[in-house]
Amino acid sequence: MTAQPTQANAQQRYEVRRGDLPLSCPTAEMALWNSHPRVYLPIEAEGGTSTCPYCGAVYHLVD
Repeated sequence: MTAQPTQANAQQRYEVRRGDLPLSCPTAEMALWNSHPRVYLPIEAEGGTSTCPYCGAVYHLVD
């Protein structure tokens, strides 16, 4: 049985790990049918925090 994708943009804050890089919003685990176009976020170059320009979700690098 495969895991169901999470709802895209359901939260405004997300924690991500280096293993999740390269980071995109929506992430690979999110359903895309009702979301915005995928955009890659330069979280490492931005000091460990990135904000999606489409939905405003904030991603924090925790490791």
